[in-house]
Amino acid sequence: MSRIANSPISVPSGVKINLDTKNVTVQGSKGSIEHRLHDLVEITVENDVIQVSAKADSKNAVALAGTSRSVLNNMVIGVSTGFEKKLEINGVGYRAQVQGNVLNLTLGFSHPVNYMIPEGITVQTPSPTEVVISGADKQRVGQVAAEIRAFRPPEPYKGKGVKYADEVIVRKEAKKS
Repeated sequence: MSRIANSPISVPSGVKINLDTKNVTVQGSKGSIEHRLHDLVEITVENDVIQVSAKADSKNAVALAGTSRSVLNNMVIGVSTGFEKKLEINGVGYRAQVQGNVLNLTLGFSHPVNYMIPEGITVQTPSPTEVVISGADKQRVGQVAAEIRAFRPPEPYKGKGVKYADEVIVRKEAKKS
């Protein structure tokens, strides 16, 4: 059984936590994130420390308490420092460019791929083959990175496509005649 819910979350300075009956709002320099708590989970905030506990003693309540603790910890980290994912584009003529709130991708198709950047997410292209996605919400940053990668996932023979910066592409050997 995981004991992740038992560890407290320390709140850094500059981060405010508003606690309603079921909603938790975390505000910081990077933005504001809101989360709705489950009925089986309760939290207490004292002296810049958040403690999460299960209301019942059931297995489901303990699991939900651990999940809620992880979500709240990610919210606190997100509004104070933020999250970032880096993508690399490999392939001849493959490139990315940001214009306003649209990411233009040239990925070897007969048409360019235009991706609308959602609210709360910033996308930068330091070079034509790099894409940096950042924001306060860890789930949304990961979702945007996954959607961009899904346009052209890396293939195993030449490694062409969009991949995460820390992803390792296992190469296959070409067909022998």
